[in-house]
Amino acid sequence: MSAVDRAFEALRQQNKKALVPFVTAGDPSLEITAAALQELGKRGATVCEVGIPYSDPIADGPVIQASYTRALDKKIKLKSILDTIGQVTPSLPCPVVTMISYAIIHRHGPEKYLDMAQAAGVSGAIVPDLLVEESDKFVQLCKQRDFSLIQLITPTTSKERAKRILETSTGFVYYVSVAGITGERTELPPTIVENVKWLKSQTDLPICIGFGISKPEHVHLLKEACDGVIVGSAIVRRLCEAGSKPQAEVIQEVGDYADTLLDALNG
Repeated sequence: MSAVDRAFEALRQQNKKALVPFVTAGDPSLEITAAALQELGKRGATVCEVGIPYSDPIADGPVIQASYTRALDKKIKLKSILDTIGQVTPSLPCPVVTMISYAIIHRHGPEKYLDMAQAAGVSGAIVPDLLVEESDKFVQLCKQRDFSLIQLITPTTSKERAKRILETSTGFVYYVSVAGITGERTELPPTIVENVKWLKSQTDLPICIGFGISKPEHVHLLKEACDGVIVGSAIVRRLCEAGSKPQAEVIQEVGDYADTLLDALNG
């Protein structure tokens, strides 16, 4: 059982839902990334997701794209990111997973990437550009190491393909709420509940919903249908303000924001 599995099992026993916050590594600095992870863990995040900046982001909206660009402009490398994560994970009360392009994994070599990630205390990965048809080798490597491979399913994924993706997923399933890019939205499609209900009939894995979730109202709408929510752009936007505000104030604001989402999930 992986650290991600254990985190969701603990929630199940408490009859609670998961909050999976996303931060971009190195935006505005690796120091702030580490502080944000510590704060989000302290506030009660179930799993923290760290985005590894990439020059060709997949499905990321303008807020996260801009954060990746800022981080890349500082020449931040994977080793520095994993070193920073490794400084935090020993005391973090929740597991960390990376959102990473398979191009980066391939460049380093899948086994070397897994060696580096696990040495840093990383418990899993979300790899949005890894096609299920080409994933067998990496799926097996991850299973051998008890490293969660969290796969994405979208509203346009056929049921036949979704079943195949579910078979290769571990940890939890990332359900994309909208056919589009990440970003804060004022409302979410009503078909989400129906689609997630079908997915839950096909797997015992937890289903977490991401893309466009930024308000407690969104969480209220979705919490009965899913096992958790993933929130990215709203957190990344707050963290980028550390360039113009005191770091402690920004971290506090991110923590307070997480509290509002957790209250909506489990209050």
